Amino acid sequence: ASAGVLLFLSLLCSASGAKLLLVPVDESHWLSLHSLLVALSQKGHQIVTVAPEVNSSVEASEYHTLKRYPVPLHREELRARVRSLGNNFFERKPFGERITALLEKVQLISNLYTSSCSSLLHNEDLMQYLRSSEFDAVLTDPLVPCGQILALHLSVPSVFSLRGFPCSSDLQVAQCPDLPSYVPRTFTDSSDHMTFIQHVENSVLRSIDSFLCSFAYLPFELLASNVLHKRVTLKEVLCHGSIRLERMDFVFEYPIPVMPNIVFTEGINCGKKKPLSQ
Repeated sequence: ASAGVLLFLSLLCSASGAKLLLVPVDESHWLSLHSLLVALSQKGHQIVTVAPEVNSSVEASEYHTLKRYPVPLHREELRARVRSLGNNFFERKPFGERITALLEKVQLISNLYTSSCSSLLHNEDLMQYLRSSEFDAVLTDPLVPCGQILALHLSVPSVFSLRGFPCSSDLQVAQCPDLPSYVPRTFTDSSDHMTFIQHVENSVLRSIDSFLCSFAYLPFELLASNVLHKRVTLKEVLCHGSIRLERMDFVFEYPIPVMPNIVFTEGINCGKKKPLSQ
């Protein structure tokens, strides 16, 4: 984790106090970005964070300048929807029922996040401030691709801090080999030791994964196309990420091939503990 952060910081050293725009995702995602925020601030970089008014996880501090914008949704409603989606992954229901319930929840959550992102991108006063600030880079979690859409709109390079991405889209965008026959997909309940039939089911499920992601991120594709004034897909939006700080560890994940711009920062959001006694 330390090596990954140092590599990221070294890329900004030549900027001698770079100006960074931070576009976070709420809850646990913010905790990881906050660790980077503190480290970058201590290196002398100026950081501006944009967050919706209903986002209580992101708080003002000495390490960054916080800019809030109004959104037409209530935080508790969003949190309830996200928790409901998380519970769906652990419910032991038939496959068909789980997919149907997931589609309904994903569509609602996607619309809520898209509405919040639209409020940011169409806030003229805030956007004018961001354009005039001339940032050197955008640091964001692409799980909600609002930050990347904003980076493209401002014509600023972007750095991703993420813990994987639905349907392995992050690996596909980075042009990493994706092996559906050997890495179990979501909802299969398979291990890495599969029978021939399980291998076939796993491969077929990849197409269902792609449909689910297309369905979930369609509102963001429409929003990005409107803001950028050209038709774009989610993969076209994500492929502009310059560096990917991946919060994963192959102790817990299935090993995968990676590309040179993928840096592993596993454990960066873990609490600092005193070493055990002898």
